[in-house]
Amino acid sequence: MERRKRFARAILNGFESYFADFQNITLAAKSRFENADWHGMQQVSTERIDLYKAKVNNVYQYVELIAGEQLHDFEFWREARGVYERLIEGHNNFEIAETFFNSVYCAVFKHRKIRNEYAFVFSTLGDMPPADVSKVYRTYRLQDSMASLLRNLLEDYTFSIPYEDLDRDITHIIEVIDSYLMPRFDLSGSDVEYQVLEHHFYRNKGAYIVGRIVAGGESMPFILPILHNEAGAVYVDTVLFGSDMVSVLFSFTRSYFFVDATIPSQYVLFLQQLMPAKPISEIYSAMGYNKHGKTYFHRCAYRHMESTTDQFNIAPGIKGMVMCVFTLPSYDFVFKIIKDKFTPPKDMTRQQVVDKYNLVKRWDRVGRMADTQEFTNLAFARERFSDELMEELHTVAPSVIEEHGKALVIKHVYVERRMTPLNLYLQGATEEQLMDVMDEYGNAIKQLAAANIFPGDMLLKNFGVTRHGRVVFYDYDEIVPLLDCNFRKIPEPRTEAEEMASKPWYTVGPNDIFPEEFRLFFSGNQRARKVFDRLHGDLYEVSFWQGQQEKIRSGYVEDFFPYRRKFRFPREPVALREVG
Repeated sequence: MERRKRFARAILNGFESYFADFQNITLAAKSRFENADWHGMQQVSTERIDLYKAKVNNVYQYVELIAGEQLHDFEFWREARGVYERLIEGHNNFEIAETFFNSVYCAVFKHRKIRNEYAFVFSTLGDMPPADVSKVYRTYRLQDSMASLLRNLLEDYTFSIPYEDLDRDITHIIEVIDSYLMPRFDLSGSDVEYQVLEHHFYRNKGAYIVGRIVAGGESMPFILPILHNEAGAVYVDTVLFGSDMVSVLFSFTRSYFFVDATIPSQYVLFLQQLMPAKPISEIYSAMGYNKHGKTYFHRCAYRHMESTTDQFNIAPGIKGMVMCVFTLPSYDFVFKIIKDKFTPPKDMTRQQVVDKYNLVKRWDRVGRMADTQEFTNLAFARERFSDELMEELHTVAPSVIEEHGKALVIKHVYVERRMTPLNLYLQGATEEQLMDVMDEYGNAIKQLAAANIFPGDMLLKNFGVTRHGRVVFYDYDEIVPLLDCNFRKIPEPRTEAEEMASKPWYTVGPNDIFPEEFRLFFSGNQRARKVFDRLHGDLYEVSFWQGQQEKIRSGYVEDFFPYRRKFRFPREPVALREVG
C-alpha cells in the first residue's frame, strides 16, 4: 500500500505543478495587455495548451519508476485510484485533478481499458466542487447615480495605464442602458445590483469585464470590452447585454481566455448562470481547461445516450472526401472519422489530417474555426447505429471501428458542435438572410486570412452556420498558414491555342494560389455568388491576399471582435451626462 500512496501522491503533485504553472502564465496576461505585447499573448496561449501534455509526460517518468513492474497491473491502478480519491477529497479543484489522473492513466495504457474502477470516468465526489459564486464577484449598488456607479466599477477594474476618456465611455454606456435596458428592465428600485466577476478575461488584444445586473428577481448579463489604443491608454469599446452576447464571447470557435480563477468551478458556475444554453464543458474549455472540458463532455454525452433511444445517422449534407461525419438527431454535436482512403483528387495521409486538426487546436481560431474534442477508443452501443451508417463506416473506415458484442468501438474520432452546412442553409434563406450570411462567409475568410490561415477548400459545404448566425469553417484538411501560399494572377494567354487549352498552359507550383478561380466555389449557386461578388469581390484580387501577407510579415496583429462592429462606441470626446 505504501507504494500506491507514493504513486498517487506523485500524480497529485504533478497536477499541482501543472495548475501552478497554468496560473503563472495566466497571471502575466494583465501585464502583457498593459504592454500591448500581442505577440507574447499569442505565444503563451500556445504554450499554455502544450503545458498539459508536457506535465503529464513528466509525471509519467516518475510513476513508471515508482510502480515498476506493477505499472500495467489493473489491480494496482484500482487501489491507487482509491488512494488518490481520498487525497483530493475536499480539494478545491478535485474535478480537474481527476482529469489529470485520467490523463496519466491513458498515457500508460494508450487510451485502452478505460474503466471507472481504474480511472475517474465518473466521480463519486460529484461533477463539480460545491461552489459559492458570491465569493468571486464584486457587488455595486445604485446609491447615487448610474454615472457614479459605473465610474466606481471601471476604476476598480483599472490598469497600470489610464483610461483614454473615462467620462466619454461612461456616457456611452449610459446611453445604451437608457435605450436598450430601461424599456425592458426596471432599474429604478433600490435592490438593483451589478455583480461583476472579480478579474478580467483576456484574449487576443482585448480585456473583458463580465457580470450581470440583478433587479427584482431578474438578471441581465453584460460585458464591457476594454481595448488598448497602443498609445498608452485603454478605452471601453462597447457594452453588450444578454445571454446570446455572452455566449458568442465564450464561443467554441474562439481561443481560450486567460482569467485569474484560483477555483475555476466558481467562475464556471457563474458563467453558466449567464449562459444557460452553453454546455459546462465548453465553459471549462473557454477558460483554458480544455482537457477537463473533454472529461465533462464525455460524462454528459454518456448520460445523454443513456436517456435517449434515437439512432446515429449520416450527417446531412454533401459527403466529404476525407471525413465521414455522423450525428444523433437528439444531440447538438457531430462525430467525424478520418476515412481509410480519401476520395480523389485528395492526396494526403491520415497523419497530415491529424496534424491539421492539431494546428487548429493550437492556433488563434478568431471565432471562425470550430474547436474539437479528440477521442481514442470511444465505445458506443452498436444498436444505436443505423444500418445505413454502419454500411458507410464499414465501407469508408473499416480500420477505425471494432465490434465487441453489443459495443462498437471507434478507435479515433473528433467531436464538434453541430452547425447547419452553409450550402443547406442557403437553400431556404430569405433575401435578408442571404445577404447576412454571405457577408458573414466573406468576413470569415478575411478574418482567417488576417490570422495567417488560408482555408484551402472554400466550398460552401465546408462552412457551417451557428445558432447565432455566424459562419464558421470546419473542414481542416487543406488549411495552411497564409504565409506559405504564393498568390498569383493567371497569366494572359499568348496564343489562341493557349486561350482554348483545357489545361493550364502556365506552370503551377505546389503552393501557387489563383484567387480569380475562387468563383468556382459558388458553382451551382449563382444567387449566392451575385451577393458575394457585391460584398466581397476583393477576395478575387491577388492584391488582397498579398496585402494580408505583408501585414502579417510586418508584425501587425489584427483586432478580432466577438461582436458586430456596429456596436462599437465612437471615440470622439463627449460631455458627461449624469443620470440619477
